[in-house]
Amino acid sequence: MNAADQPVVISLWRDQRFRRFWAGQSISQFGDRITELALPLIAVGALRASANQVAWLTALIWTPNLLAIVLGAWVDHRVHKRRLMVLADLVRAAVLLSLPAAYLLGAVSLSQLYAVALLTGAAGVLFNTAYPPFFTHLVPRSSYVDANSKLSASRSASYVVGPAIGGVLVQALTAPVAVVVDALTFLASAILVGRVSTHKSPAAPAQATPPLLRRAREGLVFVVRHPVLRASLGCAATVNFFTFIGGSGLIVLFASRNLGLTAGAIGMAFGIGATGSLLGAVIAPRISRTLGLGRSIVVGAVLFPAPIAIAALAGGPLWTRAGALAVTEFLSGVGVMLFDVNLNSLQADVIPDGMRSRVAGAYSTINYGSRPAGAVLGGLLATLVGLRATLLIAAVGGALSLLWLLPSPIPRIHSLTPDDPAAPDSAADSDARPLPC
Repeated sequence: MNAADQPVVISLWRDQRFRRFWAGQSISQFGDRITELALPLIAVGALRASANQVAWLTALIWTPNLLAIVLGAWVDHRVHKRRLMVLADLVRAAVLLSLPAAYLLGAVSLSQLYAVALLTGAAGVLFNTAYPPFFTHLVPRSSYVDANSKLSASRSASYVVGPAIGGVLVQALTAPVAVVVDALTFLASAILVGRVSTHKSPAAPAQATPPLLRRAREGLVFVVRHPVLRASLGCAATVNFFTFIGGSGLIVLFASRNLGLTAGAIGMAFGIGATGSLLGAVIAPRISRTLGLGRSIVVGAVLFPAPIAIAALAGGPLWTRAGALAVTEFLSGVGVMLFDVNLNSLQADVIPDGMRSRVAGAYSTINYGSRPAGAVLGGLLATLVGLRATLLIAAVGGALSLLWLLPSPIPRIHSLTPDDPAAPDSAADSDARPLPC
């Protein structure tokens, strides 16, 4: 590629609108780490929930993603995406605040926890389907990778220090009261996102709006027919399916029972893994420029699941077993960020502006729908063939997601298309029209 063809990357540090949005998302991510710890602790500590009931609590958070394909089609025809994102933040804040209110009244119940999980999950899907068009109106195309790197770095940093902060708050305030902090972070996010202007002119109303289910089908058909999206969805769904086969619960169980590691050693290994994610998010733009964006996605698709085999095959003295788990988590953390940062940027580049939300919804339904299926199969395999064999299946199967990418155009894509102020945000088809945020 000639130097003249290289996209000019605009510094996002100087972009007040992006900094404001980034701050809101960073604050919200740290709050999420508190709730991820507090909700199960409320269920187990205050309500004496069983393991099966706690599992249902987790499942209900993911369940709304199954309807993302329909919600995305609805969001695509809403003019103000930013207002939907603010609404999603406000709904999550209000729902979470119901927990400390009920706690003070002595009325917390498992049914309420289930409702909180379901409603916050649904609001999260609304936010995530409105996010893609908002992102592309906020960030220049040449800065997609840099922006995704910064957002992912904040998320990774929240996993490094968030659980520790959450643990202190839960211990000092009790779990229901600590949830107030997460609710406040959503309020902060709503305020910051609400103040971000994307400077887009209002779109003309559509002459005829197709039925909702037809629009949802259009999103799915577009993904299936698009060579980049089809390959990336197949790869992402496959890697998610297999990594959830060997999900964190089974890895913790394996580390404790088979490797004989203490809770402290396991926690340290996961902390090291979080630093790997942070490093991966920071170096992803540089790796993308060196290897090419497509090849970075390919490397990430393998580096994310394959290291699970290191932990599965660990043996020897205690320090080598603990080290193997730490290396596994660190390398997987780097891999998942190389995969996510570059793939999210590529998807933002190739999806037509008027179809972003419905395509995101269709993509999420399949991609996230593979996760609970993988978790269920992982539990069955662990019972039938043992933990070590199950983790090896997860590592090998996840790495084979590479086969979706190799025959596709993705490995040959070096960088995103240059910005063109006179062109729309993407190579939109005839049905795509700009929608303001």
